[in-house]
Amino acid sequence: MRATVTLPMATLALLLLAAAASHAQWELEDSGTKASLRGVYSVGGGVAWASGTDGTVIRTEDGGYLWQGCALPPGAEHLDFRGVQAFDENTAIVMSSGPGDQSRLYRTTDGCRTWKLLFTNPDKDGFWDALVMNDRQNGWIAGDPVSGKFVMESTGDGASTFPGFKRSASAINSSGSEGLPSNGRGAFAASNSALAIRPSGASKKTCKYSLAWFGTSGPGGALVIRLERDAPGCSDVGTEVWRSARTPIAGANATSGIFSLAFRDDLTGVAVGGDYRLPETAALTAARSVDGGETWRLPQTPPHGYRSSVAYDPTTKTWITVGPNGSDYSTDDGRNWHPLGPTPQDAPGSDREWNALSLPFVVGPHGRVGKLRGNALPAADPPRP
Repeated sequence: MRATVTLPMATLALLLLAAAASHAQWELEDSGTKASLRGVYSVGGGVAWASGTDGTVIRTEDGGYLWQGCALPPGAEHLDFRGVQAFDENTAIVMSSGPGDQSRLYRTTDGCRTWKLLFTNPDKDGFWDALVMNDRQNGWIAGDPVSGKFVMESTGDGASTFPGFKRSASAINSSGSEGLPSNGRGAFAASNSALAIRPSGASKKTCKYSLAWFGTSGPGGALVIRLERDAPGCSDVGTEVWRSARTPIAGANATSGIFSLAFRDDLTGVAVGGDYRLPETAALTAARSVDGGETWRLPQTPPHGYRSSVAYDPTTKTWITVGPNGSDYSTDDGRNWHPLGPTPQDAPGSDREWNALSLPFVVGPHGRVGKLRGNALPAADPPRP
């Protein structure tokens, strides 16, 4: 016969408190700014950088316990830094988004005490959407169409020489054999993650593999455009071509489309978005690919609203996506999404009002910064095809 044990109320309360704390989610942090933050990059080892409106850049070296305000880059008082790519506690590149010359790149190598202007958008009708660096030397800028072509700028020297970034010869055309219509289309600079690059160390599982993916919106719905290359051992080794694939994500008007995408390897990726004017609408807010971005499918259970950023945590094999009305996670490669809500031990609403992710950090409007607690995510389910 099983004995019945009656616990004192104080002991029971402590146990319940411990249980709740073990599943706490986003820990809110004091960023020291009220700027709207849309760029964030976690270097690792407790180092992270974030960026936003009015030329704001902040950084931490101690895992978010203290965020330091950076010096204002020259001439950046009214710029909106939508993207940041960092390499250590001293070195980072920030990208501002805006029409024409309001899209710029600055770099610091002394812990943001000083900044150097690297590159200014030469297209008066241009607008940069995302900056992604493969490493300290190689990277890409993606921008809205100019003269019928999505802009793709590349660098091979870390933008250390002016202009550093140079127009790619294979800029995405509006017509022709590549079949990538850009007329009337655009992209979103909501979280610096409309552009994704091939994960470092990913194995070449197919004869052709993709180097980069770019999420767009416009007439005909949301597209993912990818840069495809032949793998060693295949014919025409070194050939690169831009290809496009339709997705089921809402994207037929100016306020809807793909806002963020990420790949965990050559084949498996997730795209998120929807209509930012309808943040509570869950339908058509996410899609998943298991063939390198050639085809995209809706999840069985979508995130519970419009989402502006998605990221993959390889340690827990978990995807996380965030937006204005909450956070969601998936342990089966985007097939099913579950709310990542606050517990009684979290600040009210700590799961919502987020713009961008770079795990474990998340940023949002009014200087909002959070950090995902290490015990927040559940055990992973085995991925299914």
